[in-house]
Amino acid sequence: MSKSVLGIVGGSGFYNLPGIENPHWEKVSSPWGEPSDEILFAELDGLPLRFLPRHGRGHRLSPTHINFRANIDALKRAGVTDLVSISACGSLKDQYAPGHFVLVDQFIDRTFAREKSFFGQGCVAHVSMAHPVSPLLVEAVAQAAQAESIETTTGGTYLAMEGPQFSTRAESFLYRSWGCDVIGMTNMPEAKLAREAEICYATVAMVTDYDCWHDEHAHVDVASIIAVMKDNTEKAQRLVDRLAKNFPREHHACPIGSDRVLDVAIITPPEARDRAIVQKLDAVAGRVLG
Repeated sequence: MSKSVLGIVGGSGFYNLPGIENPHWEKVSSPWGEPSDEILFAELDGLPLRFLPRHGRGHRLSPTHINFRANIDALKRAGVTDLVSISACGSLKDQYAPGHFVLVDQFIDRTFAREKSFFGQGCVAHVSMAHPVSPLLVEAVAQAAQAESIETTTGGTYLAMEGPQFSTRAESFLYRSWGCDVIGMTNMPEAKLAREAEICYATVAMVTDYDCWHDEHAHVDVASIIAVMKDNTEKAQRLVDRLAKNFPREHHACPIGSDRVLDVAIITPPEARDRAIVQKLDAVAGRVLG
């Protein structure tokens, strides 16, 4: 059993972790390009923490221009076993008002301008995404939210759109007709790449607005979103603090196999694999590629 290393990806408005010990920012190089920022290495009650601001400090990167492959690869190189994504999102349901947190368990990926896999020509792999989040990690986050009295719903579908523009009203109604619960721009391909890297993954979707379907809230603007973000960020920081303090120090095997998914995913036989691609996969798939 390996030691747990808890990773946090901070979304819009979430740029730091208060109360941590021995913090230092460190550049982690990746063969997949430049990550969004340096990674913050720290500890909390003896638990190793790794924090990466998804948009970079100062929110420099739009969703389309985030190098998701480099981010996940760098977090893997930093030792992360369990990754919690903190993400601002819009609500597609009446009951999820701004300030509500949703621990989603499904995704619909409508992004189209992003690299979505570490694998491809030279080394092909197909990982299962039927259950895209890791249940033990979601349970731990849910318990932390409950302990901090944060209004949270466990379960829901996240619609990932390309952005950076917000939805049209017609799109918003379409996504509601599909049964989606929240809408955001950043959790895909992040969740897919975390699965390929055998990192247990969970999402905390922090509602900031009602997208544009709601008759009484039919216009989304950045100023109102930022106002809600400030309160959401304070709650998310409390949630992460509680999560880290109670988190298992030993990494338990994921019951759906998300931390061993490459055992049955790589289809290209060893003699046919491109050596250059295999070298780039040293962190992501080194366990199975040798």
